[in-house]
Amino acid sequence: MAPRTGFPGAGRFVPADANLDSLRAAASGCEGCDLYRNATQTVFGEGDGHALVMLVGEQPGDREDVEGHPFVGPAGRLLDRALHEAGIDRGRVYITNAVKHFKYEPRGKRRIHKKPSAGEVTACRPWLEAEIAAVRPRIIVCLGATAAQALLGAAFRVSRERGRVVARGDGRSIVATVHPSSILRAPDDETRDLEFARFVADLLVVAETART
Repeated sequence: MAPRTGFPGAGRFVPADANLDSLRAAASGCEGCDLYRNATQTVFGEGDGHALVMLVGEQPGDREDVEGHPFVGPAGRLLDRALHEAGIDRGRVYITNAVKHFKYEPRGKRRIHKKPSAGEVTACRPWLEAEIAAVRPRIIVCLGATAAQALLGAAFRVSRERGRVVARGDGRSIVATVHPSSILRAPDDETRDLEFARFVADLLVVAETART
């Protein structure tokens, strides 16, 4: 049954018992919500198909939409640095987004990120659940509120629960933290450094949980 979001949802595009390659191929033709109409392409998850750690962000950004890969813009570069400091090899994680198409509003020649609606997140969730089923990670890291609420419900608040290990219904662990783009928006270098250190501390919890 399609979710009650005003959109048909991605469920009818998701092949049953699929591996990551077939999921990625099927997602390229997804029309489960209206975001595909203006996006350049679907940006599916990438990384180690047997990763212990899965990272879930909100949606692709401008660079990701152009290049077709997740977390390759400024936020991705900051994430790479934080993962390195936490002792997590990006090559051994799987990284994706709750929404697979870039939502934006044009402003002159620029395309400005626009937060996906709850309906768009729900419509896209079958892809995320299929990725989780295919990768079978030990721990899922939710980068920001959109990803956290997609997997833990609308009442979940990253501000209250960040850095804590939360059990998912399927037995997997989830740790929620901020999206790296929020660190880039910090008003000054001192705040940015403090927020980056907190982000790394959250990822250290992830690294320790993945080892146990």
